[in-house]
Amino acid sequence: MIKSVILAAGKGTRMKSKTPKVLHQIFDKTLVGYVIDAVNNTGLIDESFVIVGHQAERVEEYIKSNYTNAKTVLQSPQLGTGHAVSMVCPYLEDFDGEVVILCGDTPLITSETLKKFIEYHKSVNSDITVMSAIFDNPTNYGRIIRNSDNSLNSIVEEKDATDEQKKIKEVNAGIYCLNWAKIKPAFSQLKTNNAQGEYYLTDIIEWGNNNGLSVNANPLENNEEIFGINSKIHLAEASKILNRRTLQKHMENGVTIVDPETTWISTETEIGADTIIYPSCYISGKNKIGSDCKIGPFAHLRGDVILEDGVKVGNFVEVKKSTIHKNTNACHLSYIGDSEIGERVNIGAGTITANYNPLTKVKSKTTLGNDVKIGSNSVLVAPVEIKDGANVGALSVITKNVPEWSLALTRSPLKVVEGWVKRFLNK
Repeated sequence: MIKSVILAAGKGTRMKSKTPKVLHQIFDKTLVGYVIDAVNNTGLIDESFVIVGHQAERVEEYIKSNYTNAKTVLQSPQLGTGHAVSMVCPYLEDFDGEVVILCGDTPLITSETLKKFIEYHKSVNSDITVMSAIFDNPTNYGRIIRNSDNSLNSIVEEKDATDEQKKIKEVNAGIYCLNWAKIKPAFSQLKTNNAQGEYYLTDIIEWGNNNGLSVNANPLENNEEIFGINSKIHLAEASKILNRRTLQKHMENGVTIVDPETTWISTETEIGADTIIYPSCYISGKNKIGSDCKIGPFAHLRGDVILEDGVKVGNFVEVKKSTIHKNTNACHLSYIGDSEIGERVNIGAGTITANYNPLTKVKSKTTLGNDVKIGSNSVLVAPVEIKDGANVGALSVITKNVPEWSLALTRSPLKVVEGWVKRFLNK
């Protein structure tokens, strides 16, 4: 198999945040999470090494909590990208295969692009392959300098480039594939003969050529995929790109999205054909939405939500960590959390599942059977079960289980005082 090394040690000063850059989120998933998922989804890479430095404990905790095939490696002090990769040498002492190196702040990279990159590396029997990109305006990027046989000669940074080299539009995209056994010696031979006094990963290009190795560059098809996050402005731009990509995929698969400009859907949400997403919906986390559903407008799905076919989640309805079965409606102004909702259920406007006890900090489950009807402005205090066919009258607070085909009411009896309004006005 293949290993990956993900560079995630930087502070991200321009983010101006106490949160490490790679732990900033898009749709509740971290930037480094997107990168690890892209690596894992290639089906070719079995283990990743995440290089950590700034707030290493926080990044390490995230990796340990979410990934079984990734481990963190501390870089301290941080002496450049070449030094960062050298940190994995003790872990790959006897490894004889490919190592893919990429950055932890590029959430738009896809598994498809990584697979093509690895396949190219193998097809040309390359020892070092650099992913490149073609930009009409390549300012500030390291230029790809090729030999007459199209192999890679060097990467020249803009500050060091001649006027002729600055005209080159092919640039370094920052992703590498290495035949590790051949390239590993380079990391003990890199020099710090630069203004920053750091070990540069790009120096392995010169090292490879000097040692008679096969060194190549492979352009990617979509430049957006190497968009790196260095500021909150970049984070917002990447979020829009990722969302646009996701919405396009769903529409191509038969989902109607009425207004893509105001609709946000996470990459981990599955949606069946003929479902309609109305404007101003925000769907984050991992969800599965069936066919012929109607979502919104102004609906919020917060993750771990399953909606079966024909479900309606209407305006100003929030759903979190819940399963809603076929042909159930929750059309207006409701909160559904930690719940299992049956088929053909109608949830009246303003209904709330009170699933959280703020004193014990325990979240409990609400269960509604099939054909249940919940009246408007009801509160279902979990843990509670309302069985098949039961009805809950409007304005009820339900704290006990309700038997099947029963009516549950907790509101006060209606009292009518005739003539009260006229007597009040005549005072």
